Amino acid sequence: MLATPLKELLDQAPDGLPEAFAVVDGFDDALVHGLARLGEERAAALSALAGAVAATPLGERAADAAAKAAAGSVTDDDLAVLAGARAALLGAAHDALLDSLDTALGRTRAPLEPAVTAAPAAADPFAGARSWLRELAIAGWRGVDHDLVAAAGQTIEALLDEPRLRRQAALLDGLAAELRACCPVAAMPRPPVRRWADLWTRALLLARPGAAPGIGEDVPSVSGRLFVLGVDVHEHATAVQVQAHGVLEPAGGEPPRLVRTSVAAAKVDTIVGPALWRLFGGYPVLLGALAGRHALEVTGLPLLASGDLIWHDDRAVAGEPFDPFAVARVRLAGALAPAVPALDRHPVRIAEPVLAEDYTIERGQRPALRLGEARLEFDLDRLPSCGPLTPELVAASTACIGLVRWDAGRWLLQPLAVAATVKRKPVVAHGGEWATGPTDPKVVKAEARSGDAVAVLRERAGRLLRR
Repeated sequence: MLATPLKELLDQAPDGLPEAFAVVDGFDDALVHGLARLGEERAAALSALAGAVAATPLGERAADAAAKAAAGSVTDDDLAVLAGARAALLGAAHDALLDSLDTALGRTRAPLEPAVTAAPAAADPFAGARSWLRELAIAGWRGVDHDLVAAAGQTIEALLDEPRLRRQAALLDGLAAELRACCPVAAMPRPPVRRWADLWTRALLLARPGAAPGIGEDVPSVSGRLFVLGVDVHEHATAVQVQAHGVLEPAGGEPPRLVRTSVAAAKVDTIVGPALWRLFGGYPVLLGALAGRHALEVTGLPLLASGDLIWHDDRAVAGEPFDPFAVARVRLAGALAPAVPALDRHPVRIAEPVLAEDYTIERGQRPALRLGEARLEFDLDRLPSCGPLTPELVAASTACIGLVRWDAGRWLLQPLAVAATVKRKPVVAHGGEWATGPTDPKVVKAEARSGDAVAVLRERAGRLLRR
């Protein structure tokens, strides 16, 4: 990262961005109070959303859907059009932000290929989901109660029983769980308006027949050498996902590519910290590479247009150890970035790997790095609980591999690995280096005292199944 382009990125927001977010906020406010109680101001907000996409193929249908919603006769198709208009507006904001970031980083991005969608099934498994999402929109977040949340239970269970529909089912289940935990929403002083509207929009669009991206036999596969530069851990009460960001050197001499690969596991809320890694025992090659900082020789891994490698542990072999900072210094700037699929175009989903070096730390309530006149805050809220990265290490760092993100109107840097000086000694810490067990003696002792929660839960589950 260079100081001059970084300062330009931080100082100059794309034209029209505040106006786009204002239109989205107006629609989201309508969802708070419900389409059954629009009133003139919120009906005007829906018209403004339709007007924002008037020059697109959605324009005429969006205007018609906004008028029907104002008249109290909105249908599933009308809601899908309004959700599509909202997604298109946020997608345009995403594209403008990502283009600014690519320009600042000098990053080349692959063109977007036509999406491959799943063929609609003879039966429509999402009819119940669309009905529930329509009821949410009509009632509004303020009108959500336990009965309305419970109405989704049967639909979610049916979707979870079908493996190919579990991604959509997990999204609906997550939204329902958040609403259930906040019931009655009318008593909440500040509901998470943008987040719930994002989840509702994505769930509704994915509930359209054939809308979900298809992963079939025609997905191309790649072979080559994979260098994992850092790991982002997404942890929730009932699930955890490890997402590894890296550079792939394809076999055959093709240019290096930015890729990521993810593995996920179900959990309970008592499994936290380093114990999370024990849930991924089925991926010994990947975990060994994260802990030992080994390159991986991969063969025939499916690669989606989004840059996601579909991980198969049996198609990877550990290679030589490497220095992630050295590889990032040499390969990261010239690696081809993947295109972003249509349904993933949202500012909050921007997460671009970068290398920052030779900066100074500006301390305060939110530590930031400073390169020349450029100042970029660290996103310390995303530091994983299952690794050695701490706010203190980040505040002592002079080099960082991280993800640049857009959050609440500003750019942030989420550390994945740092090089620091602690007590006059150089220290390098990576988020995935405890993948095969913690290396900090204090953490090892604490785990020994508390016991192995994963082993205890598995033993209890096995006992129940044997009865």
